[in-house]
Amino acid sequence: MATTRKKAPVAKKKPTPAQGGTDYIKWVLLAGTAAAVVAIAYLLADRYNLFHRTVDIDRAHFPVQGIDVSKHNGSIDFEAVAAQGYKFVFIKASEGATYRDANFKNNYTGAHKAGLKVGAYHFFRKNRDGEAQAANFVNAVGDCRLDLPLVLDVEDWDNDHFVGNDKVVPRLTAMVKALQGQGLQVMVYTNGDGYRKYYRDHLSHLPLWLCSFTAPDSLRSFGHVFQQYSHWGQVDGIKGDVDLNVFCGSERDWNKQLQQWQNSKQ
Repeated sequence: MATTRKKAPVAKKKPTPAQGGTDYIKWVLLAGTAAAVVAIAYLLADRYNLFHRTVDIDRAHFPVQGIDVSKHNGSIDFEAVAAQGYKFVFIKASEGATYRDANFKNNYTGAHKAGLKVGAYHFFRKNRDGEAQAANFVNAVGDCRLDLPLVLDVEDWDNDHFVGNDKVVPRLTAMVKALQGQGLQVMVYTNGDGYRKYYRDHLSHLPLWLCSFTAPDSLRSFGHVFQQYSHWGQVDGIKGDVDLNVFCGSERDWNKQLQQWQNSKQ
């Protein structure tokens, strides 16, 4: 009878030092990539305000509160808004060279009737002619009597990112000149990026409405008149989130500023 030879056990190969080093490098690279992705995601979320930050407003120093609205806020009960102590509202009127906010007139009528001080704003489109945008803004406001200056909303968010400053700045200045040429008061709304790109070197002669989720006390160097400090306010009379704002001064400063704006119209 033939016998079957047992196979000798095959020894497992131990990883060579070079192989172990390669695996270690792979794990380091994977870990580093994962960390970079998380960091980038966090920075983007922070940049585009995906974190609902809470800003504590010192009401003793900044007692005058307000909101800003557009058609996206739906039908608003401004009597309920005023009953909570809000004093002013900026209402979207227009955008670019042709767009008009469908709720502007209704919002204006309701806010004015409720006793709120009213202003209007225009979303500046970087790829549109400045004078054409000025005409659209003025026509959208029409004969509505405003208590606050006309506001140019100047920001890169949801705007044309392929238009350089060499075209944006001349269009902005042309729009400002067209409005001021009609004796109208102009204010600029922007955030930190817009402040550095557009306002600081080109529009700083105009009053500023700054968007920043930081306590106003720490931003006094900006010299802004208004500050938007939240996109997630909850206000009676408005369904859903609404932008919250504060006048950067006392009640006495507020009344004095309103009087100055009123006198400049005469």
